[in-house]
Amino acid sequence: MSLQIGIVGLPNVGKSTLFNALTKKGVLAANYPFATIDPSVGVVPVPDDRLYKLAEFSKTQNTIPAIVEFVDIAGLVKGASSGEGLGNKFLTNIRETDAILQIVRIFEDSNIIHVDNKIDPLFDIEVINLELIIADQETVAKRLGNLEREIRKGDKKIIAEYEAVKKVEAVLKEDKLASKAELTEDEHVIIKQLNLLTIKPILYGLNKKSGGTNLDELNDERYQKLIKFLNDNNESYVIIDAKIEDELKDMVGEEKEMFRTELGGKEDGINDLIRKAYEMLGLITYFTTGEKETRAWAIKKGWTAPLAGTAIHTDFKDKFVRAEVVFWSDLLGAGSYGAAREKGLVRTEGKEYVVKDGDVIEFKV
Repeated sequence: MSLQIGIVGLPNVGKSTLFNALTKKGVLAANYPFATIDPSVGVVPVPDDRLYKLAEFSKTQNTIPAIVEFVDIAGLVKGASSGEGLGNKFLTNIRETDAILQIVRIFEDSNIIHVDNKIDPLFDIEVINLELIIADQETVAKRLGNLEREIRKGDKKIIAEYEAVKKVEAVLKEDKLASKAELTEDEHVIIKQLNLLTIKPILYGLNKKSGGTNLDELNDERYQKLIKFLNDNNESYVIIDAKIEDELKDMVGEEKEMFRTELGGKEDGINDLIRKAYEMLGLITYFTTGEKETRAWAIKKGWTAPLAGTAIHTDFKDKFVRAEVVFWSDLLGAGSYGAAREKGLVRTEGKEYVVKDGDVIEFKV
């Protein structure tokens, strides 16, 4: 399953630096706006200790993690919705992604230019979100215009769509994200077809700078307002230090942690960010394991066994017969697959079984 998260933010907040750290790829990360003009796409493994424990258990030859794709998108500026800067290109690129990682600068550094010449993270968020909202307002207005011409026919589907779009319009007019509209499950399906920017889930990455003047460490009023906004609106966020993570990207294990400490970093924000992004996409992981390969498979939460099998091969949905399922920790605890079966830990599940995060599955087709 290939799902993309677009990294967005104002110029010079650390988007490309973070992208480098995430993907271990080198893209231009210069100290001026629009250093990244065309989106760069990186495939990022999802950190998961369960996978490597299963690989060790099976003495496997090949270990393959689940992945998430991150897209580094050009910096947005005020007026993007009306074409300012690289606005039109930005909006087109973000529309093609499944979720948004919005990078927000929470450090002061006179050597790193801020496009508005001030450090105010909540203001930055408001600038970006307003541009996305304005773009969505235009999309919604155009769709409503078409629906109003068709609604006279009395078609129930047209009426249902019109009512759903009007709900979204009302929220957008209040300068709120479309995701804040109270929609039924059916209305969510309808609105999804509009591919609105602000209906996408957003994860906020609060980027600090080790050794710098960090608003969170000072408990600055600007930081307090930011956190209040995020908490009041039930928004997901993670604190990161993109520069440190970029410098440590080629290191592993104890060496990485030693240098992190020397550089003044306190924790691995990258792994936390990747996991939260994965969860934000509504994904869970199941595993297949054996001597040849141990692999983590990403699927949507709530998928039944036949649907989950399509992650391996599309034919599995139609050819599905049954699935042999054991929870990963039960398998490790039993000591062998045979022992797990003897203890009744391996279950035979049919087409209605909803796969759980951490299941180890052998499909019978």
